[in-house]
Amino acid sequence: MRMEDKRVVRWAGIAVLVVTAMLGAAHYIVQAAQSGAASEGSAQPFVIEYYYKAKWGHADEFLALFKKNHYPVLKKETELGRMLKVSMTAPRYHTTEDGRWDFRVTIVFRNAAIANDNFDSAALIKQLFPDQETYKKEEQRRFEILDAHWDLPIKDVDLDGR
Repeated sequence: MRMEDKRVVRWAGIAVLVVTAMLGAAHYIVQAAQSGAASEGSAQPFVIEYYYKAKWGHADEFLALFKKNHYPVLKKETELGRMLKVSMTAPRYHTTEDGRWDFRVTIVFRNAAIANDNFDSAALIKQLFPDQETYKKEEQRRFEILDAHWDLPIKDVDLDGR
């Protein structure tokens, strides 16, 4: 298989993962709203895990750019009360390539409504990063060095309940 064909297949796979994650999240939100859980659980924290898989050899660069350009925005949103907690983990050991991820960012939103309110962070970004040209270039680079990225809303499972 030619290198170009391999890239097309890889990007098609990534696109399928992203679309699947988006459809899963949309299904979860619709289901919660229909069951009345959205109104009852509006005071409940809503957790989303964001997975990042960097191209081989670029994990450190990705982390440096994340900490420089994205983490300050997340911290500011936490200060505003939109989020309760932001944390990042990395696997201690390696896995198979198809299941590999380099960083998992977990964000605990105040509630599901806030997590899905299409908050526009543009004003925060302009305030935090006056040199918008550099910011945009570095954010573009942060995503150029990714092989994959997906978002996964999660919920707690009550093991003692029915």
